[in-house]
Amino acid sequence: MAPFHLAVALDGAGWHPAAWREPGARPESLFTARYWAALARAAERGRLDLLTIEDGLGLQSGDHLAEGARRTDLVQGRLDASLVAAFLAPLTQHVGLVPTVTTTHTEPFHIASAISTLDHDSRGRAGWRVQTSARADEAAHFGRRTLPEIRRESLNTPETAAAVQELFDEAADAVEVVRRLWDSWEDGAEIRDAATHRFLDRDKVHAIDFEGPHFAVKGPGIVPRPPQGQPLVVALAHARTAYELAARAADVVFVTPRGSSDIAAVLGEIRAAQHAVARTGPPLTVLADLVVVLDRDADAAHERLRRLDAITPLRSDAAVLAGTPTALADLLESWADEGLDGFRLRPAVLPADLDAIVDDLVPELARRGLFRTEYEAGTLRERFGLGRPASRYAGVAA
Repeated sequence: MAPFHLAVALDGAGWHPAAWREPGARPESLFTARYWAALARAAERGRLDLLTIEDGLGLQSGDHLAEGARRTDLVQGRLDASLVAAFLAPLTQHVGLVPTVTTTHTEPFHIASAISTLDHDSRGRAGWRVQTSARADEAAHFGRRTLPEIRRESLNTPETAAAVQELFDEAADAVEVVRRLWDSWEDGAEIRDAATHRFLDRDKVHAIDFEGPHFAVKGPGIVPRPPQGQPLVVALAHARTAYELAARAADVVFVTPRGSSDIAAVLGEIRAAQHAVARTGPPLTVLADLVVVLDRDADAAHERLRRLDAITPLRSDAAVLAGTPTALADLLESWADEGLDGFRLRPAVLPADLDAIVDDLVPELARRGLFRTEYEAGTLRERFGLGRPASRYAGVAA
């Protein structure tokens, strides 16, 4: 079996809602640069492909689909993911940095500038996790649009389906605008020749003139073309609408099979989505998400999960594994046999479960020939087998 991709998803004190109360957690440090620097350096020590940083435009809640879901016993508040990633860029050398940025209330021009800046800052290690927001309370922060209150009992109604489809269509348009802005500066647009008084070749900087149902953007961007040309775009998908967004807009998709028996169906849905949107680029790279609670003693891992659930039960869209790093390696190997390209692991408690991934799981995978022993030179795109594309505007009159 060929080596597979391995990423880690970072969120606050960890993915378990009671993680901040666990011995060894660092709740007093969650909003400090030092906390995030330590996590990023750990991920790089493990030679991981990339790390993602969660974000949102509203305070966390136990269950935002339920009435009165605001909780005061959960971590509340977070730092801006794209700014955290920019801070981490000069402190790391290899690991990919992929902040979450929500399209629903963020102008694509701003997203293009932020991620392009991150790509320059990291020398070709930037990505963007595309996310939508269907929360009415988040829309109320901006006052530019009204979103319906979506509750669990209304999830399967035609009205909800139409509202969600609209948000995903808007997200696809946002990614298209961002990608065009990344291309709006050709390679070599900056001349920087003091002798001829020319800093810029204006024929290599282009208006994108995008007009669609959600955005009208003239362009060009204000940041020169990213080192990768196109930073890596990733998306999390659970169902048809999200699979089609990923197929239209992303390079990598994170999926959430509940077990090995689900994997073939998920891969089939992704292939169907790529066909439905007439995807012309390389096939999506598919990484499965898993929440992990790890200990060298399996009983201790199960006991820790029981203790955490007794405080606040974990509600997870992804499968949860409590056990040893060796057991997790066995599961990843068997799931990869089903056709997955890799995995994004969500540590239940930080930093404990991240350290277990790095110090115990990764060496075991490397011993089996399933993961790298050293980083290779190259950009984040190249790590995923993607070349550096030429600007779509190259050779077009400005």
